[in-house]
Amino acid sequence: MKMIGIILNGMMEKVPANTTIADLIRTMDEKDSGLIVELNNRFVFPQKYPEAVLSEGDKVEFINPDFGG
Repeated sequence: MKMIGIILNGMMEKVPANTTIADLIRTMDEKDSGLIVELNNRFVFPQKYPEAVLSEGDKVEFINPDFGG
């Protein structure tokens, strides 16, 4: 299986080629329903997660907003 290198939340990670954002969320066991995802400094709409395929060197940020007051 071919692996690619991405930067996830500032850390280098290896993931299988053709990994989508949806796959990455599952792999990282991210369960925050309010999760915000940025890909290369751009917001990704949740409905695009299954089709947003990661490439070598992509920068992904998982942002967990702290709602409340």
